[in-house]
Amino acid sequence: MGRGDGSGRLVSPADADDTGSGILHVDMDAFYAAVEVLHDPSLRGLPLIIGAPDGRSVVSSASYEARRYGVRSAMPVAQAIRLCPTARIVRPDFSRYRAVSTKVMDIFGEITPLVEQLSVDEAFLDVTGARRLWGRPREIGALVRRRIADEVGITCSVGIAATKHVAKIASTLAKPDGMLVVAASDTVDFLAPRPVRAMWGVGPKAAETLESRGIRLIGDIRSADPSVLERAVGGALAARLRELAAGRDPRSVQTQRIEKSIGHEETFERDVRDRDHLHSELLRLSDRVAARLRAAGWESGAVSIKIRFADFSTLTRSQTLAEPTSVGQRIGEVARSLFDDIARNDPVRLVGVRAERLHPAGGALGLWDEDEDWRRVEGALDQARSKFGTTMITRARHLESGHGRAGGLA
Repeated sequence: MGRGDGSGRLVSPADADDTGSGILHVDMDAFYAAVEVLHDPSLRGLPLIIGAPDGRSVVSSASYEARRYGVRSAMPVAQAIRLCPTARIVRPDFSRYRAVSTKVMDIFGEITPLVEQLSVDEAFLDVTGARRLWGRPREIGALVRRRIADEVGITCSVGIAATKHVAKIASTLAKPDGMLVVAASDTVDFLAPRPVRAMWGVGPKAAETLESRGIRLIGDIRSADPSVLERAVGGALAARLRELAAGRDPRSVQTQRIEKSIGHEETFERDVRDRDHLHSELLRLSDRVAARLRAAGWESGAVSIKIRFADFSTLTRSQTLAEPTSVGQRIGEVARSLFDDIARNDPVRLVGVRAERLHPAGGALGLWDEDEDWRRVEGALDQARSKFGTTMITRARHLESGHGRAGGLA
């Protein structure tokens, strides 16, 4: 598998066999850093760290020049500076990134209407119906790369395969500024020598569990005893991994992406030990999550929290709700209960709240609604915030922490 610094990349020749492969995964190369170079060409070729220049922030992105020193996304900026003392620190400008992303996505839409945007800098394209206009999939991939370079001024990497899973692995291997094509008939042989960590959806913990049982490569999944695999990662994930390892992935390109979760998190300027303060912060984040749920027409079927301690160890906890909700008070109560169940009193560096298992709002209620009063209050707050701004109306308890500015709710 290629490393994040671009070494070990694999690319296909111009005449690569693309038979049966109509899915493209297109991923911009070091996107935030590339956009900053567009904005300031004097940064070209320099090791760049995108993040706030203080010890509490984390790296949002890094140029390939910085990655060769070991700098990675989500790493504390202080650690990144120690690894690469000559790096230039650039504050992220997300409005700039969104503007460039829009240009990229517009190019995709001109090539095929079947575009699934995964994030600001990557998307799947189904080009099976675009051959008459643009040629073979490998030719379309070359066209995408050429247009992004010429019209936007940045580079991208493209994976072409018969399935989304394999296309995504291929684009990672091709980074930076490359294209890797996997013919449908070559899928299983292509997957077999790749590490299980390369599989889309296999996180670090699952990978460690698999590796501890000698399942290190995707090919090992195919030959593993099903019972061993199920004991390692559970029945549902084991079944999915067996399908993916065999090259089977029924997921199609979805032109309308459904948000699967909504969350907010906060990194404190100083580590916090006071539990009342942490309770208040969890409620504040729950209010923000709930407001976004209501604005998007969703309700949450589960709540999860993320707690990062001063030593950078991170815990997550989640709870399924008896009834879906978009009420901040209810989400906050669950978040605080999950936090209180964590048997640690270490200083806390970061807290986060996330609404998961989203459902369309408006499901049938029972004979009575226990949250009726809070729904009424929070609905009024939504109206007030839309009129006066999100920072003008908040709970009174948040005023002491500096998160509120004007009106309050106890």
